Amino acid sequence: MPSTLSTTLLTLLTLPSAHAWGTLGHTTIALIAQNFLHPKAVAYTQALLNDSTPTYLANHATWADSYRSTAEGAFTSVFHYIDALDAPPASCEVIYERDCPEEGCIVSALANYTARIRDEELSWDDRNKALKMVIHFTGDIHQPLHTENTAVGGNRINTTFDGRLGNLHRVWDSSIIEKLVGGFNMSFAQAWAFNLTTEIRHGEYRRQRRGWLKGMELEEPVGTAMVWANDANDDVCTTVLPEGVEGVEGKELGGAYYQAAIPAAKSEVAKAGYRLAAWLNLIATGKAGLPKGLKVHKRSPQPANVLPGQSFEWTAAVLEKRLAVRAARAEAELCGHEC
Repeated sequence: MPSTLSTTLLTLLTLPSAHAWGTLGHTTIALIAQNFLHPKAVAYTQALLNDSTPTYLANHATWADSYRSTAEGAFTSVFHYIDALDAPPASCEVIYERDCPEEGCIVSALANYTARIRDEELSWDDRNKALKMVIHFTGDIHQPLHTENTAVGGNRINTTFDGRLGNLHRVWDSSIIEKLVGGFNMSFAQAWAFNLTTEIRHGEYRRQRRGWLKGMELEEPVGTAMVWANDANDDVCTTVLPEGVEGVEGKELGGAYYQAAIPAAKSEVAKAGYRLAAWLNLIATGKAGLPKGLKVHKRSPQPANVLPGQSFEWTAAVLEKRLAVRAARAEAELCGHEC
């Protein structure tokens, strides 16, 4: 029989928390994806979403956050992140077997819901929910602090941004990109999505976009999501916490820190939209279906739990840290922090 502590912890882990990337980030990512979908993928996703409006993906980009606030969807709360037990800024790395606990994480969730979209024996409602999860989690996994354990993904690092009190997680969810774009409603998202799409096709990201598809394999969804998670987690060392917690704790981040963060924030949103399009194209057509000359990276199948170059040994200390992470997440969500 589960202990009272274990039962309480599991209950707390399902409590709802606030949006990741904020409405602006998630909506923009979905709009970028729409710009790169194959016509068959457009028809496929519109049918599953029962939505043929001009913003058919974007309309559902934050649904997963609302769903986890319900009794039915509370169990999905832990699917919005993966807590890397690394040590920024000295080292940043996500290891699936170590960092994704038994109750699940964003990597396992992306793999599971991808499989559910593809399972035609499931009901339309189940596949509809699965697609909305994949749209949202593809956004979440590109927010660096959704791949990091330190201070509960930055929730416990108090900061100010342009004089407004908050925490580092909120700064990366919303403050940076909303200041950059000027607002957060659909009009602002559409304008930013247009600009980032142009950069992907013809500008700053044209030479980078092929690399964004590296490691993408429909039959290896865990490996694919781990590439994305580690990509975002690299930003924790280089941009989010380059001087450690001490470099941001209690500091005003609306000036030099904001300016330094802009390239990473823009890049992650652009990558998320482009990768989401490629992933949905793969699901719908079997091909990434992106601009001519781009090829999906092929690799030998790897075990789902440990990826190439990753190894570690379970120890009592690691296990104790994992339990402490779950307790900290539970406490943060109970207190109404963002996660």
